[in-house]
Amino acid sequence: MAVACSAVLTSCGGAGDGRGGAAHSPQGGGRAADRPTTDFKRIPDVGDRLRSRIPKNARQVVAVYGEGENSAASTVVLYTKRGETWKKERSWPAHNGKKGWTRDHRENDKRSPVGVFTLTDAGGVLADPGSGLPYTRTASLQAPRYWPRTHWHDFDYVIAIDYNRVPGTPPNDPTRPQGQAKGGSIWLHMDHGSGTSGCVSLSKAGMRRLLRALDPKQHPVVVMGDRAALKA
Repeated sequence: MAVACSAVLTSCGGAGDGRGGAAHSPQGGGRAADRPTTDFKRIPDVGDRLRSRIPKNARQVVAVYGEGENSAASTVVLYTKRGETWKKERSWPAHNGKKGWTRDHRENDKRSPVGVFTLTDAGGVLADPGSGLPYTRTASLQAPRYWPRTHWHDFDYVIAIDYNRVPGTPPNDPTRPQGQAKGGSIWLHMDHGSGTSGCVSLSKAGMRRLLRALDPKQHPVVVMGDRAALKA
């Protein structure tokens, strides 16, 4: 448990995360930013560099649009592919690393990694809300009580982003195939109203929606980065 808790502390939380982040959606708020669905031939505002990294069998994409390279504010959009068309299902206000984004993520740099990553595993402190992904409920994900109270529920729901981790393991598995220096424990998790240590956070309602929507048979991935990096 000590190893797992350490991974959480150094990557997805910490007492400093509530300071200096961009003001955005508070935890527990979370009406979707828009309700209408829209169809696209390709994921909007994602250039050829990252689009080419989306697996051909991926039919669900969680796109994280960061407002700027050094901004902690972002928007999460869920797209599903129907035939040859991508449908925009929902979007939510979100946060990313408190210092923004990087293409070379390092441990404790407080930036979220730019890239395309698979989504294979989920978990949380709370009971499974009906997740399509394998879900591990464990008290070891509980945020320490010496963190600010606003952060205590960050890991009630978690979706592991497969950056420097072993797919098919619980989100807090400490194994880092690329080594400790490359960071890890990069997750989608619940929002506390400001930037994170590298994760992407959104409302409880948004997390529940994603957990129920993502289907391993659709090979879901996350495409994430600041808008300029995404368009490159």
